[in-house]
Amino acid sequence: MMLAWTIYISFLGALALLLLPKGSATLARSLALLTTIVTFAITLTAFVQHRTGALLTVTQKSWIPSLGIEYHLAADGISLILLLLTGIIAIAGILFSWNIERRVQEFFAFYLLLIGAVYGVFLSYDLFLLFVFYEIVIIPKYFLIAIWGSTRREYGAMKLALYSFIGSAMVLVGLLAAYIVAGAKSMALEDLARFPFPLHFQMWAFPLVFVGFAILAGMWPFHTWAPTGHVAAPTAASMLLAGVVMKLGAYGCLRVAMTLFPLGLGPWGFHVLGLGSWRDVFALLAVIGIVYGALVALVQKDFKFVIGYSSISHMGFILLGLMTLNQLGLAGAVVQMFSHGVLAGLLFAVVGRMVYDRAHTRDLATLGPMNLNKAIPFAAVTFVVAGMASMGLPGFSGFVAELMILIGAWRAFPLFAVCVGIGIVAGVAYIWRAMQQAFFAEAGVEPTSMQPPLPPISIPERLGAILLIGASVAVGLYPQMLLNVILPALHSPLFDGLRKGSWQ
Repeated sequence: MMLAWTIYISFLGALALLLLPKGSATLARSLALLTTIVTFAITLTAFVQHRTGALLTVTQKSWIPSLGIEYHLAADGISLILLLLTGIIAIAGILFSWNIERRVQEFFAFYLLLIGAVYGVFLSYDLFLLFVFYEIVIIPKYFLIAIWGSTRREYGAMKLALYSFIGSAMVLVGLLAAYIVAGAKSMALEDLARFPFPLHFQMWAFPLVFVGFAILAGMWPFHTWAPTGHVAAPTAASMLLAGVVMKLGAYGCLRVAMTLFPLGLGPWGFHVLGLGSWRDVFALLAVIGIVYGALVALVQKDFKFVIGYSSISHMGFILLGLMTLNQLGLAGAVVQMFSHGVLAGLLFAVVGRMVYDRAHTRDLATLGPMNLNKAIPFAAVTFVVAGMASMGLPGFSGFVAELMILIGAWRAFPLFAVCVGIGIVAGVAYIWRAMQQAFFAEAGVEPTSMQPPLPPISIPERLGAILLIGASVAVGLYPQMLLNVILPALHSPLFDGLRKGSWQ
């Protein structure tokens, strides 16, 4: 099946970029864009053709027979949505990186290597293969930040890599333990999902693997790498980091931890501080992340830090949706993965490329007197639209996703759902504050001194913004587009364990 070529074409594109003659910047950009367009076309075709959500086996071949490890690529409705998201963000990231001038070929080679590895994670149904692709992602994202980043780029890149490796080590320990307990015969996801792991084993394996993945999803209190990494990263890397890399963590929580160890979500048999299960613990941490991220974003002076902490808040919605263990909450979590990927990517594009690369500052107090709403009106309009969508304005994907999660949370954790309201109100406040200070602080006031005109928004940037806004609007107006493939996937045999447990 063609889906496997999303991986191969991305890797081949990265190799081709490195083989181009030096100084072929325009050709490098064009080749990178063509590569991402082709892979997106493949994911879009698969999404349109396979709307049942049934598992599609892409390829399955023996890889390491002595260990029962296979090269097994497959996709269900959840995978297809995240593959589609990756294709959209990949194209937009190239368009917003059209201005890259330094080591252009290497930049786009690392970019395509990261994209190919992300495709690999979402397609892997052998857990060893999934882990291999998951580790490959760490390498290019480190170099993208360390070489082409800005504020404290070496620190941000190293912190992100260390947190990623710690999380990966936790996941590896849990997967090896599951492999051995299951008889060391197979690493296939469906085989391990069917194996009846003992309750006492699941009670420690589930939190180990869940936290290992949730670190990359920005779960509080393991979130501190994210704002630092976002701020240090170049625009395209920020878009990828928020748009798809953090989704790898959330995907792993659902696809691996919750699928293999559903009994780990059950009651402990005792209560500590009112918490009686890992489900309660992670739901509480998700709520703290939602409220904390929003409140910290509200007091930031750096424009990019505002978006970085808002990303932590919105990722908390995904984790809360997963912990509801009801169909509405889980489906909402997957829709939020898509929605946040698109909207966070757009917000980082506005702040990093449209504003910072022109104004050379991200300080909100400094941006105010620049009359950005007049100097770069397209950026102001785009941020207003993206901000409103991020706040949950009806008609955009964020509204659909957060509404589903809140209803699911109300059924599972009424008190937590009420607390989330604080984060939602703070979310409105920080978006409004950033919008007013960055673009409209001096509205109607003529500048006191002559300022050189800012470069206009380029055509590639306009196309990238239209692509991301269009994706959010499409889902906001017709959410069944995604739900028609999510719901059948949630009723597949892989989730039998959850349905037999606390599924509501």
